[in-house]
Amino acid sequence: MQEKVLILDFGSQYTQLIARRIRELFIYCEIHPYNNPPQSLSEFKAVILSGSPFSVRAEDAPHPNLEEIKGKIPLLGVCYGAQYLAHFFGGKVSLSNTREYGRANLSYVNAEDPFFKGVPTDSQVWMSHADTILELPTEAIGLASTQDVENAAYKFKEEPTYAIQFHPEVYHSTDGKKILENFLVGIAQVKQDWTPDSFVEMTLSELKEKVGNDQVILGLSGGVDSSVAAMLLHKAIGTQLNCIFVNNGLLRKNEFHQVLAQYEGMGFNIKGVDASDQFLDALEGVSDPESKRKIIGKLFIDVFDAEAQKVRGAKWLGQGTIYPDVIESISVNGPSATIKSHHNVGGLPDFMKLDLVEPLRMLFKDEVRRVGKSLGMDTALLGRHPFPGPGLAIRILGEITREKVRMLQEVDAIFIQGLKKWELYDQIWQAGAIFLPVNSVGVMGDERTYENCVALRAVQSTDGMTADWVDLPYAFLQKISNEIINNVKGINRVVYDISSKPPATIEWE
Repeated sequence: MQEKVLILDFGSQYTQLIARRIRELFIYCEIHPYNNPPQSLSEFKAVILSGSPFSVRAEDAPHPNLEEIKGKIPLLGVCYGAQYLAHFFGGKVSLSNTREYGRANLSYVNAEDPFFKGVPTDSQVWMSHADTILELPTEAIGLASTQDVENAAYKFKEEPTYAIQFHPEVYHSTDGKKILENFLVGIAQVKQDWTPDSFVEMTLSELKEKVGNDQVILGLSGGVDSSVAAMLLHKAIGTQLNCIFVNNGLLRKNEFHQVLAQYEGMGFNIKGVDASDQFLDALEGVSDPESKRKIIGKLFIDVFDAEAQKVRGAKWLGQGTIYPDVIESISVNGPSATIKSHHNVGGLPDFMKLDLVEPLRMLFKDEVRRVGKSLGMDTALLGRHPFPGPGLAIRILGEITREKVRMLQEVDAIFIQGLKKWELYDQIWQAGAIFLPVNSVGVMGDERTYENCVALRAVQSTDGMTADWVDLPYAFLQKISNEIINNVKGINRVVYDISSKPPATIEWE
């Protein structure tokens, strides 16, 4: 049985990062809201309490039930978790004179304790808190300090309960991953057996048992998640998998035919449905981004359902839902308020009468790619940039027309092919072009023009939660700009987006 680590979430912006760092140690973990933990804790080898935007001294502070955890399962409190353990078990937590945020260095470390094995005294850590622990719990001893924080880390004497005031999960904590490894592997003795190969073996077995002899329908998008989900299902149930790829008229240039050919080469039982006219007709005259999304979402379900009904004996709908989609769609009445409702995580319309099968539901994006590699999938497909579900509809600001779609497809193709030719594509998380609702004056030959403007966007990220704009070479931008203006009739100006997320978002709509 897979050994597990439980992360109780108190609403910290860093909770997903804790899970990512643990997965990087080849250890399986799950995030659950603090007020909705798993019914049984027997399968968890360790528990971590996350940080939180709340103060433990506040009346509405989150209160986890630790009766079956503290003293019985190895426990690590991070930031709010550390303050909670101090405040409610005999210590004292107070508002700090100065909110400590950012880099700090440990000035004292108890090197004899296995928790800090291999961690140097001056190790850099990341602080993010307003409260500070003035007094430790009565049964605890200090393990580390910084210049400004005396109780940066501590443990309870007679039990495997540890607490740290800093965040080991962020990159700025240089030995954070080592500290997590010391706790999980050294102290909790969790096995490091969460590998792509082990996931594939376990998932194929589960899919065969779950689906049996039933038919499964899966909507392919051409992206990494749905492709890897399809490959897992294909390996498990073969021709019982029925893939549908819908052309909504808002894909990249030639993408419909290229992706269909690629999937057929992988042996998938796939049907392509060209519904581009239906989508573009329905979007005519619509400018509001949310209205665009709703129209596309509803029409996709209608088209998909019409095709699905042609598959006799279909009982399951396969989806490429991944773990961040699941986490972001959970609401726990406060600390982890829903960030967004995701298109893959809201159940199905009642009329579809299908059960969900989501083989990637517990994986992060980088893990999905590793699983795809383990399955022998093409590296070019696995390295594809994310592309929004509504496609170019949300990259055309304002009203959508067929002519705007044509222009943006041409611009996008020049940009993406240029990135690949200059060997920049694989260094980028996501790239694309945005059609702006702006006309500007230009000069071409002896004529003045009054035409459209496009913005190019390229960002670096690990998971899409935060992103930095990519500093593309000026020579590249100059060449691409010239190529777009010279070859795409209707475009006379190109700009480059140098905004990071936050405060901006990756997409414009």
